[in-house]
Amino acid sequence: MPGGKANVNPEVDDMKKEEAGKLDEKIMEYENMEKQLEVVLIQKHQLQLQLNELKHADEELKKAKGDVYKSIGSLMILSNRDEAGKDIKDRQELVDVKLNALGKQEEKLRESLTSAQKSLQERMKEYGQQQGK
Repeated sequence: MPGGKANVNPEVDDMKKEEAGKLDEKIMEYENMEKQLEVVLIQKHQLQLQLNELKHADEELKKAKGDVYKSIGSLMILSNRDEAGKDIKDRQELVDVKLNALGKQEEKLRESLTSAQKSLQERMKEYGQQQGK
């Protein structure tokens, strides 16, 4: 055949295409996991900011003298100091629970990414070696 070798075995070409397709699929899965991790990290950061804000509000509540107001939507409502403190503590606990859940999710994603990366590197190496044949 002019310009190159003729492949005598079309099954080999089919196997190479199948392997390339599987490799592409694994790469897409890896990229999806990376995006999931990015979303988890953004959510975690937002919750950490909320927690810092709540801690600051709690400190300010302890220092405040006189009337205490709490924000409900765009309104400022007169509130009982104890009730406002309890509300802050409840919200802190909720944010802590969410942060712990996201931390576990982040850990699992990082482990999955590490495993997937090793697997991809092996497959790419094998694929490269097959292409050389």
